[in-house]
Amino acid sequence: MARLLLFAICCTAYAHVVSMSSGELHVNGRTATYELRIPVYELTHVTHPETALLDQVKFEGARRTSSNCQEQDGTYICRADYEFDRPVPDKIEVECTLFQVTVPNHVHLLYAVQGPNSDQEVFDQSFRQAEVRFHPPSRAEVIAKAAAAGIARLFKSVSGLMFLVVLVLAARNTREMGILTIAFLAGEWLALPISPRIPMSFSPEFLEAVLALTVAYLAAEIVFLPDSQARWAVVPVLGIAHGLPFSAFPSSYLTAASITQAIVLAVLWIAARKMPAAWRRPVAGVMLVAGIGWFVRMLL
Repeated sequence: MARLLLFAICCTAYAHVVSMSSGELHVNGRTATYELRIPVYELTHVTHPETALLDQVKFEGARRTSSNCQEQDGTYICRADYEFDRPVPDKIEVECTLFQVTVPNHVHLLYAVQGPNSDQEVFDQSFRQAEVRFHPPSRAEVIAKAAAAGIARLFKSVSGLMFLVVLVLAARNTREMGILTIAFLAGEWLALPISPRIPMSFSPEFLEAVLALTVAYLAAEIVFLPDSQARWAVVPVLGIAHGLPFSAFPSSYLTAASITQAIVLAVLWIAARKMPAAWRRPVAGVMLVAGIGWFVRMLL
């Protein structure tokens, strides 16, 4: 199990975790210009990218009047002009489905500007529609929006939630629980600077399968090595794998997810302290089977 987990993590060390593109929308009255930028290597399998890409980005009430695409220094750039059926108010509904023509884990960062006001949205397979607003958002709106998005991504991962349970089972006292929590969260944040140096892409299902292996590995250690003193050194490595799915998003996403994870771990630890010590290994055994089962399901 340890060798299998190490192999999977080494694979991720040489793989770009997500496919990414960026776009800028500039609105002026009833017209707008949009520029899409995506690395050329992301388009090797895309047929007719000069039309396929722009067709996946839609602005409510807008009609595309012209467009052109060309490659510049390894980046494929598409520029398009749009005309709205009425003067644009302070918000526009945007739909982005670029993942349908690129890869399932594609992420698009959209920056929208109208006069002195701007907004930014992140789109992927789970978040296809969003509303860009052309008024200065309050600090509370920015924090709430990012927190909601980060927490939503956290609770999407079954493996991520199972790992929190196993992490609590791995701690033998409150001090160790605190050390393991800090080590795990630090590992997640370490994934942010590592991810941009990874040149390939993996599907969300593959990443979820890797996270399931982290569940199985830590559960196996609890079952077969109950007295291990090295968990504090292993957990940060496992945390890197859990941080990779957040690496393409603004750091505010992981901030919200980290806070939520810390709260969930605290609640789970309070409950675990009331559980008889003899139950820990059997429960860990159940999580081991669940982790392997989820891993197989994701691969299939």
